[in-house]
Amino acid sequence: MPATLRDVADRAGVSVRTVSNVVSGYTHVSEQMRERVMRVIEELDYRANPVARTLRTGRTGALALVVPEIDVPYFSELARDVIDAAAVQGYRVMIDQTGNDHQRERELLLGEDRTMLFDGMLFSPLVTSSELLEMKHSRSGVPLVLLGEHEFDGRFDHVAIDNVAAAREAVAHLIATGRRRIAAIGAQPEEEYATPRQRTAGYEAALTEAGLPVDSAWMLPAPHYSRADGYRAAMELCERPTKPDAIFCFSDLLAVGAVRAIFDAGLSVPEDIAVIGIDDIEEGRYARPSLSTVSLDTPFIAREAIGRLLARIDDPEEAAQRIVAPHRLVVRESTSA
Repeated sequence: MPATLRDVADRAGVSVRTVSNVVSGYTHVSEQMRERVMRVIEELDYRANPVARTLRTGRTGALALVVPEIDVPYFSELARDVIDAAAVQGYRVMIDQTGNDHQRERELLLGEDRTMLFDGMLFSPLVTSSELLEMKHSRSGVPLVLLGEHEFDGRFDHVAIDNVAAAREAVAHLIATGRRRIAAIGAQPEEEYATPRQRTAGYEAALTEAGLPVDSAWMLPAPHYSRADGYRAAMELCERPTKPDAIFCFSDLLAVGAVRAIFDAGLSVPEDIAVIGIDDIEEGRYARPSLSTVSLDTPFIAREAIGRLLARIDDPEEAAQRIVAPHRLVVRESTSA
């Protein structure tokens, strides 16, 4: 027989109400109590009953996740964690992508024929403005939680990444290993996306704090955070008379491409050029050399985003919150011989 809320409550030594609060993502539960209940949920393999909840509440038991590109490893790993976090609470997740297209974002946000299919939306936009999000909020009323590194005005729940701090720590690590000619790959000067702006700010801050010059000639653009763009930019750097001794890449995919370019140019990593990225995708862990990176806590992002969305579904008038996900520096072979 499948485990019930009562089974979980009895094993954890708490009330059924407490278990329900944890499962529904209610924020006013202590972290110690949440961990205790979640441990029992995993032990008993408890899953909420979505059919019973739909009959009781009139909700679909489905959530939507919208990301720019599902085939980018960071977003596919995030999607997996969102699905896992939602499943614990008895929800299914429908996934769509915008393809980095503003019009597509508009269609997904304002497509009111879709709003009957799910109870709330997790949305990771690139170029959508607060005004467009306000249109979504006012027209459909579907609860919405924003994901990612975007600069919004507090009207919506937002699970964010501190890109400035993450980039600063990555570059500070390179400096600590003795590197002084540190290039960056990932700038997008023609765009207004928050991610490249914030990571550029972190890169520049680390150099300034170390007393190193900030030279725009060492900052190469990357229209897409792909292996190909990382390869192209790194090859350009390797062909210069004065080469960098380290490269900070704004994503792990860029870094993977950069490492290949360095080897194709007859140089070695990290002896000639150290490389570090951001994301901590699985590919980087098994690359040779393995990739140093800043790891973004996608399980935390998923868990908090689902929690905020379910809280928003329960109480649409609750004050919006901005939650910053933790990150950590992971040193591997690409910066440490």
